Order: sequence, then structure tokens, then C-alpha cells
Amino acid sequence: MKKVFRELWKNKFLYAMTVPAIIWICIFNYYPMYGILIAFKDYSYKKGILKSPWAGFDNFEFLFNYRGVWKIFFNTIFLNLLFLIFTTIFSVLLALVFVEIKNKVYNKLVQTIAIFPHFVSWTVVAMFMSGILGSSGFITKWIVDSGAADPMFYRNPEAWPIILVILKIWQGAGYGSIVYVAAITGFDQEIYEAARVDGATRLQRVSKITLPLLKTTIIMLTIMSIGKIFNGDFGMIYAIVGDNTGLYPTTDVVDTFVYRALRQMNNLGMSTATSLFQSVVGLILVYLSNAVTKKIEPDAAIF
Repeated sequence: MKKVFRELWKNKFLYAMTVPAIIWICIFNYYPMYGILIAFKDYSYKKGILKSPWAGFDNFEFLFNYRGVWKIFFNTIFLNLLFLIFTTIFSVLLALVFVEIKNKVYNKLVQTIAIFPHFVSWTVVAMFMSGILGSSGFITKWIVDSGAADPMFYRNPEAWPIILVILKIWQGAGYGSIVYVAAITGFDQEIYEAARVDGATRLQRVSKITLPLLKTTIIMLTIMSIGKIFNGDFGMIYAIVGDNTGLYPTTDVVDTFVYRALRQMNNLGMSTATSLFQSVVGLILVYLSNAVTKKIEPDAAIF
């Protein structure tokens, strides 16, 4: 114990810098966990969390017996898998492009343009999408003027997984490439010099050196993303799709379902049970994916 206090006193200023972050985590990450009790109670706003009667697993039963809930689970996992796969691919491709651009001014300009969509509100994107794919949107008009039938994008649920994936790539690939660029620039440059001396082409250097060295980083980031695979991107999907019931067959995810259940049915218990279920599934998936990674690529495992 004396060693602990001695270490704290020796680096007191460094530890003091962590205090705001610790306070923030305690307030916004740990204190709200008290609300998990709502998932097991017949919650009443009047009685509060502690005085509301216990409901056992009734809220979970209501969730799993809800009509169409398994389709919602499927949509959530399916869309997140598409987002994860294609965003990772394009993030890596952009990172490879960025490190090959030797002109610093041009490189910074291109990176800024690629990263900028990450900071654009999905509400703004939804407005632009309405002007692009709406009944009077320019893509819709171009298709109709070409002699084809009106695609009616906002009534055609089959088209939206592709549309959402394209939007996710546009929004996240540039920002996601930052980590890969940092990893690539940290590789030993003598390996590349040796490859150039041996006559390796640029494509060979990328395929034989960069990608194998980048594999560990890709796996680690993928494991971290798998933990959120059961969490739908509420901000994106609700801003763009909203309450358009015609698109629910392919776009309704767990988070939009929870929001709708809370808003329309005022069922806080079921909403909390759903969120708790999401967290537990995410935790299990992280442990499973990390265990598989340990067997295949031990160096890429998180723990």
C-alpha cells in the first residue's frame, strides 16, 4: 500500500490530469447502470425505480414475443455486418492511397475532404437525400426521363440496405482511415527500401508488406466493432428513414424499435430490457471473437 501512495505522490500531477476523465466516466458510464433495475420491474414514473414492483423476466418475455422482433434483430445484425465489412475495406483502401500521395499539401487536402463527412449531421444528410432520391429528386427524375419506371425509393425497402451502406462508407471510411494511416506510417521503412532494391513494384509492396503488417490492426478494430454489432445506428437510420413504415422491412433496427416502443407504448421496462440484452450480446460477441482471434492470430487479440 505504501508503494501505491508513493507512486501517486511521485506522479501526482499526471494522475491529477486523469481526474476529469474518471469523473466523466463515473457520471455518464457507471451511475446510469443503476437504471438496469428497470428491466426487471413494472416501472411506474410515480413510484420510481426502487418502489416499482418487481416483474422478473416479464419485460424480456414481452420483447421476444413481440411481433416482428426477430426480423428487427436480423436487420440490425445484417446492416451492421455490411457497415463493418465495407467501411473497413474502404478505410484500408483510402489509407493506402493517402500514404502513397507524396505531395504534402495535396495529401492534407484529400484527407480533409475524405474526413469531413464524419462531422456532417445525419439530419442534413437526410435533407440532401430527399432532394436526391425523393419523388422530385434529380436521380429519380433522371431515371424517369430515361424512360424507366419511377423507382419510388422511399417506398422500396429492398433498395435501402445498399443506400445505407453507401452512406456509411461516405461518412465513416475517411475518418476510419486515420488509424490505418498512423499504423502504416509507423512501419519500418527499411523493409520497403529493401523491397524496392529487390525490384518489387508498388502493388507488390502493398500486397506483400503493407497488408500483412496491417492485419493485426484490422483484426483489433474489427473485434472492437463486433461489440456494437447488435446496436443499430439510430442517429443515421432514424434521421433518414424516420417513421416511414414502408421501409421498416429492411431498415428497422433494435435502436429505432426501442425508441418507437418508448414513444408510442411508453413501455420503459421493455425498452430497458432490450438495451440490456444488446449490451449482454455485445459483451459475449467480443469475448467470442477475441477467443477465436487468440487461436488464429494471438498478437491481434485485445486481451
